[in-house]
Amino acid sequence: MADKFAIVTGASTGIGAELAKLAAKDGYDLLVVADTPFVDASAGLQDLGVEVTTLEADLSTFEGIEQLLAATRGRRVDLLCANAGHGLGHAFLDQEPAHWRHVLDTNVTGTVYLLQKVLKDMVARNAGKVLVTGSIAGFIPGSFNAVYNGTKAFIDNFTDALRNEIKDSEGVTLTTLMPGPVETEFFERGDMMDTQVGQDPRKSDPADVAKDGYDAVMSGKASIVSGWKNKIQQAMANVTPAAVLAEQHRKMAEPGSADR
Repeated sequence: MADKFAIVTGASTGIGAELAKLAAKDGYDLLVVADTPFVDASAGLQDLGVEVTTLEADLSTFEGIEQLLAATRGRRVDLLCANAGHGLGHAFLDQEPAHWRHVLDTNVTGTVYLLQKVLKDMVARNAGKVLVTGSIAGFIPGSFNAVYNGTKAFIDNFTDALRNEIKDSEGVTLTTLMPGPVETEFFERGDMMDTQVGQDPRKSDPADVAKDGYDAVMSGKASIVSGWKNKIQQAMANVTPAAVLAEQHRKMAEPGSADR
């Protein structure tokens, strides 16, 4: 058993799986959690000399978060990578309420509840690191991704506020990772493979995004926009009218846009 312990959510694929690899290489025992099965996501992690526990749980519910917390077996959490999240494509008026609610509850409710539970202990002992996966989508009105972009706007804003609330706990780091489109199962699971952004071959590599986030939280940064193109897009979003941003987003996220 290592003397450091990390939780990584959304860890069965993509950014989360890459964050788990980085933490394992850094000597953290791991609890990796996702709402989809772990097929090969934890393969090789044990070879790095750390203890790895996998857990399949619904992180959109308080019960799922409590299941995660119970799986820590009372261990002190030194690093939390709160990466779990879902997207949802197509027009909001065409979406099933159960589907958009699941996105809201996973991206917002479950994340906020987990942060409150873990950060309370970190602040009490004045030690710990938290990386939360937000998105540059939070700066852009997301036509045909309205709920998802809205949840990331919440996460980006919420973590800024929370960072200020705990600023006197200098031993605690809260970092927001803000990537752009990443080559993961996100677009397939969100029914967005017929969109321009879903088919774009220039999406970021999840390993590169994870490395940016991991380095940022380890160095105590408040936030990190992963990728220079995304840094430019974030800067432009701050000075571009919302109606223009929404129309730009429509062109890349509207169903059928991949064929245009």
